[in-house]
Amino acid sequence: MLDLTHLALLGLAGYRGTQLAVHDTILDPARDRIFAWHERRQDSTTRTAAVTLISCVYCMGWWVSGALLATYLLAAGAFDQDPLVVHGVEWLAVAGLAVLLNGLDDMLGRVHA
Repeated sequence: MLDLTHLALLGLAGYRGTQLAVHDTILDPARDRIFAWHERRQDSTTRTAAVTLISCVYCMGWWVSGALLATYLLAAGAFDQDPLVVHGVEWLAVAGLAVLLNGLDDMLGRVHA
């Protein structure tokens, strides 16, 4: 199981990765393409799900945190050292910290441009 330092760093990275995916202007062209794709068929549940994912810090944060955790565990050679359920708990911890930071960010009224 990861120690608190690693979980905290992964949570911070999850928060930043989520901000990048949902708010940062560098990814505006990619998000705009997905929004335009959705506009062409608004009744599509797949397209609506994609727009929801890229618009929601909590939805995107879950997947970004999971991807970061999996990448870290695989790169460190630690994926097979613990049962899968332990990694599931780690995922919840990393995503939970990222959500707390995103909630704090929203509460402080940071303007996303």
